[in-house]
Amino acid sequence: MICRLFCLVFPFIAIAASAAEGRVFTEVLEATQKDPDFALQGEYSGELDGKKTGVQLVAEGAGTFSAVLYPGGLPGDGFAGDRNLRIKGQASQGKVTFPGLAGTLAGGKLIFPKGTLSRIERHSPALGAAAPAGGIVLFDGTSAGAFENGRLDGETLMQGITTKEKWGSFTVHVEFTIPYMPEHRGQGRGNSGCYLQGRYEVQVLDSFGLEGKDNECGGIYTIAPPLVNMAFPPLAWQTYDIDYTAAVYDAAGRKTSSAKATVKHNGVLVQDAVELTHATTSAPLPEGPEPGPLHFQDHGAPVRYRNIWIVRK
Repeated sequence: MICRLFCLVFPFIAIAASAAEGRVFTEVLEATQKDPDFALQGEYSGELDGKKTGVQLVAEGAGTFSAVLYPGGLPGDGFAGDRNLRIKGQASQGKVTFPGLAGTLAGGKLIFPKGTLSRIERHSPALGAAAPAGGIVLFDGTSAGAFENGRLDGETLMQGITTKEKWGSFTVHVEFTIPYMPEHRGQGRGNSGCYLQGRYEVQVLDSFGLEGKDNECGGIYTIAPPLVNMAFPPLAWQTYDIDYTAAVYDAAGRKTSSAKATVKHNGVLVQDAVELTHATTSAPLPEGPEPGPLHFQDHGAPVRYRNIWIVRK
């Protein structure tokens, strides 16, 4: 049984929240050329002991890895959330060994006594989605003119920008990529954020292989963790599709109904009409009845954005 196999390995080890100094890669080619671990990290899928299993292999610098095991399949592809365990691996001469499971990674395959898993690359089904009729394209790769402090990096937008226009209720599509920062940890690993009306943060972070908390990708900061951690590996393009309903205030300025948000991360529902009870502490704007902008936070990491469009409700 898979459960018996998993229960013999190390208990779940949480990644430290503090940031560490280390390298930062923003391009796949550079990461591939300068760090052999980059080509090994990623998602693996197959069967162990005759049962569908997924593994997310997280590079942690200097040839060290954490392998997170998902009985039933990868998040969004069968994993039911009842158990996921982390084991450590070490690279040497192009191979990674996992003593806790007598396993080896070589040639794009994770080989264990109970089965073999192959490396796969998943893509969000929402990548490249076009704005519908009535939608307003905020960024199509050519101009940052819709944003205050808008800055281009080739055909992508740099973090630390705010829309010039303000919005009430809306739906928005955002595509983003998070840098590969193998030696960094926790909130120091590819941090940004998408602030709805400049008030409520949908976190952007390298959360690949993490538990799925409110301060990780897909979470609404300090309010709600994602229903499932759908974070892809760093440098993969990811998507948010967010349906936002603004808070309601009476004539005296008292809030009578909190804002709500539904979020799909890489095409999978991760927040379902969640009530946004308070503004994020570091939000540019406090709660209030006035419309607000979209804000993409600069938290010191080179997160990049593209294909952003919005539909006013």
